[in-house]
Amino acid sequence: MKKYIAECVGTFALTFLGCGTAMFLGCTTPAGVVGTAIAFGLAVVAMAYTIGGISGCHINPAITLGVALSGRMSWKEACGYWCGQIIGGIIAGAVLLLVAKVVAAPDLTGALGSNGVANAGGIGGALLVECIATFLFVLVVLGTTDPKVGAGNFAGLAIGLSLILIHLVCINLTGTSVNPARSIGPAIFAGGQALKDVWVFICGPLVGGALAACAWKGIAPSEKK
Repeated sequence: MKKYIAECVGTFALTFLGCGTAMFLGCTTPAGVVGTAIAFGLAVVAMAYTIGGISGCHINPAITLGVALSGRMSWKEACGYWCGQIIGGIIAGAVLLLVAKVVAAPDLTGALGSNGVANAGGIGGALLVECIATFLFVLVVLGTTDPKVGAGNFAGLAIGLSLILIHLVCINLTGTSVNPARSIGPAIFAGGQALKDVWVFICGPLVGGALAACAWKGIAPSEKK
C-alpha cells in the first residue's frame, strides 16, 4: 500500500508543479516553454530521489505499463500503481483549479495546463507525437533503471533531463503529455475540448510505453560490460 500512496503523492507533485508552471508562466513564449519543460523535468528528479526507494517513482501509467511488460513487476501491482497515479493526477487537477480561483491568477493555458491536438494537426498528429515521445521517454526509463546495465543512482537525473528534452520538442505541438495521469487530472476539471480529447493522451502514451518495452527487450545486453 505504501508504494501506491507514494505513486499518488509523486504524480500529484509532478502534475501540480508541471502544469502549475505552464498555467502561470505560459507556453506561448520561448521563456515559458523552457520554464515549463524544466519544471516537469525537475519535478521528476525531485520525486525520483524522494520516493524512488519506495515505489521506483513511476508516477506515470505509461512507465508502469513498460515495466510490467518487461517483467519487472506483477500486473496486480501495476493496477495498484495505476490507481495511485490517476488519483494523484485528479487531486492535482482539483488543487490547480482551486489555486487559480483563490489567488485569482490568470491561467495562461486556458485549461489548467491540459493537452490539445490542434497544433499537432489534429488527432492523428497528436497520437503520433505522443506515441513517439513516450516511446523515447520510457525507453530511457527502462534503460537507466535496468538492474544489470542501468545508471544506478544517476537514473533519476537522466530521466528528468530526458523529460525536459521531450517537453522542449512537444510543448508547442500537444502540450506534452507522455503521461496519461498527468493529462486526466487537469482535463477533468478543465472540461470542454480538453476532456473530449483526453483519450488521445491516454492511448498515445500507452502505445508508446508498450513499444518501448518491446524495443528494450530486443536491445538490452545480457550483462554489464
